[in-house]
Amino acid sequence: MTINTEDMINSILSSIQRIDYIKPDDIPNIDLYMDQVTTFMDKHLKSSKRHPEDKILTKTMINNYTKNNLLPPPKKKKYSKEHLLVMVFIYYFKGILSITDIQALLTPITENFFQTDKRLNMEELYNEVFSLEKSQIESIKQDILNKYNISTSTFENAGEDDKDFLQLFSFICLLSFDVYVKKQLIEKLVDEIPAKPQKE
Repeated sequence: MTINTEDMINSILSSIQRIDYIKPDDIPNIDLYMDQVTTFMDKHLKSSKRHPEDKILTKTMINNYTKNNLLPPPKKKKYSKEHLLVMVFIYYFKGILSITDIQALLTPITENFFQTDKRLNMEELYNEVFSLEKSQIESIKQDILNKYNISTSTFENAGEDDKDFLQLFSFICLLSFDVYVKKQLIEKLVDEIPAKPQKE
């Protein structure tokens, strides 16, 4: 494979270390207008962009999230800290789940913990979930390296001109299969969420 193991390890380390989440303390304690929201999200999630010109969040996206009941409506065109926390969840989910699935997952969250007097609020829920991220990094790195090592032993009989690409293809297929299986599991779990009774 044209990528040697050392380069692969360094690439994994640098990409995983770039993965971070917006901490609630980073979010201003004042409500923000739409332009301020998009600027804030772009600044704090720019490391997750594939291409520099990619948009993290646009006005159209935010309006669609509200229209599809993924995001509670703003008050007087301003978005609270809790709105931004919900938007972060949406941002991460939208790469793998449909709007319908995200709605099924987030509706119970926003209905029960968004701007509530309950002991567990949106910020505490957000912190609890995202704090799990760091504990997963080492096992994720090891899993990726294991898949890489497996892929380097494939297509041993291929010609030298084809071998590098075919091993890279194997590596991508292994990673894709992992994503596919986990996506199937997530969808099945979402399907188990009890549907909210329709109001008459």
